[in-house]
Amino acid sequence: MIFQQMDVLTLLGGVALLIYGIKTMGDALQDLAGDNMRRLLTSLTGTPIRGVAAGAVVTMIIQSSSATTVMLVSFVHVGLMSLSQAFSVIMGANIGTTITAQLIAFSIQRYSIIAAIAGIILALFGKNAAHRQAGAGLVGFSLLFVGMGMMQDAMSFLNGRQDLFESLNNTPILGLAMGALVTMAVQASSATVGLTMVMASQGLLSLETAIAIILGDNIGTTITAVLASLGGNRAAKQTATAHVLFNVIGACIMMLLLPYYTRLVAMTSSDISRQVANSHSMFNILNTMLFLFFIGPYTEFIKKLVPIGSRTPTDGQGARFLDEQLIDVSPAAGVEAVRKEMVRLGDIALGMLRDCHKVILERESKSISDLFATEKTINQLTHQIIKYATDVGQKVHNPDLSVLLNSCVSGAGDMERIGDHGENIAELAQFMMKRKLKFSHKATQECRDMFDLTVEAVEKSIRALESERPDLADEVLELEDRIDKMEKALRARHIERLNSGKCQPDVGVVFIDILSNLERVGDHARNIALIVKDIQSVHTKQAVK
Repeated sequence: MIFQQMDVLTLLGGVALLIYGIKTMGDALQDLAGDNMRRLLTSLTGTPIRGVAAGAVVTMIIQSSSATTVMLVSFVHVGLMSLSQAFSVIMGANIGTTITAQLIAFSIQRYSIIAAIAGIILALFGKNAAHRQAGAGLVGFSLLFVGMGMMQDAMSFLNGRQDLFESLNNTPILGLAMGALVTMAVQASSATVGLTMVMASQGLLSLETAIAIILGDNIGTTITAVLASLGGNRAAKQTATAHVLFNVIGACIMMLLLPYYTRLVAMTSSDISRQVANSHSMFNILNTMLFLFFIGPYTEFIKKLVPIGSRTPTDGQGARFLDEQLIDVSPAAGVEAVRKEMVRLGDIALGMLRDCHKVILERESKSISDLFATEKTINQLTHQIIKYATDVGQKVHNPDLSVLLNSCVSGAGDMERIGDHGENIAELAQFMMKRKLKFSHKATQECRDMFDLTVEAVEKSIRALESERPDLADEVLELEDRIDKMEKALRARHIERLNSGKCQPDVGVVFIDILSNLERVGDHARNIALIVKDIQSVHTKQAVK
């Protein structure tokens, strides 16, 4: 009895090491990928084929289809992706997660010790962050096989006791249920796959039963997406439902064809561990091929099954893209969320600047109170961005991502300052209306020219940040130089009009204050453009690597 208790503890320890090794390796790969990971995440909204490919690659890096699906639930929740786009990535994620099963099917335990030693040396004595991240990845890789070895040792006492699993081997549907329940409990499909490999390799499970357990494992892994969607809107729940039904329908089809599918899998290898791994890969590839041609009708069915309401939690002026779930799942996704929210903040600030143009030049008094409300919204959103970025920064270990995150935090401050200058201009407009002051025809035209140039600079800086286009950033730098020169020229002309008595002093002071505020807005547009240059330098640096 004592020996069996020790075996159970060793088994649990092996499962824990396997899960920890997968997480450690995935975290290291994410850190090594750095900004490439963030850029890959932005490509998830392409064609179905690109979505499948991107989902597979992201999941190979993260080493968890559940983590990828949690990201997708978040993306759909905040409106970054449509359901059909997310579903194509889900199919790719299901394929990508099978790479872990293929890895642990190799019997290379003795070589994993070499990987562990090399990893520890790199992690402790690496010259830079990349070396240390690679070392952590090697240690995680070795833990996969240490965990598998512990599980094999723990279950060795069951050798020759096939009778204990007779009912399971005679009823594959029980294997399906067991695979689903175990995976739901541990929320790590790779652990269930590894355990199934061990049991099959020791003759405790027939290949047919092992395949049934793997099919159940694919159903059980959807629990993470379901849990992630509980706090989301209807769109997020649609994504989780699409994932669940995709795996359930595929598993049911394979269960109906189980004898034939088992024979097909048996032809792929003479080693039963490899057969189990292959069954995992083949199921997800075949299931994807089946659904790939019916993405449109399938997602329309999901939308009818889980109808979406007219309002979502993303309505209003609060943060839209800053989903807390992304921070732990993928810091790179968190950095991308900050950039997306910054673009949205910039658009709000740009809208405020355009409204200031109307208030000053078209004297729309009703808009002044709206401008003050918008400035408060900008302040609130800026603080949310900075807080979220701080939380993400604690999880980011890649220097390139840290550079981008710090630049984004600085840029959020610039956008807040644009809002402050908009508020200043609104106060000047309010002052003019109370005093019934008016610009001369000449001053009105000059003010319009200054506004137009400043609005163009701000708009191009935001579009440059949105599309990460350095050519647009260069245009902003040129525009900012023109704004500086225009401000000096218009200031000199206006002072000349004041001195000659062609302009009232009160109006002249307001005019010069507006010029000063717009010139400073141009400076902030320049700073935002420089963020795009920072992003470009990171891209160039990684391309050289």
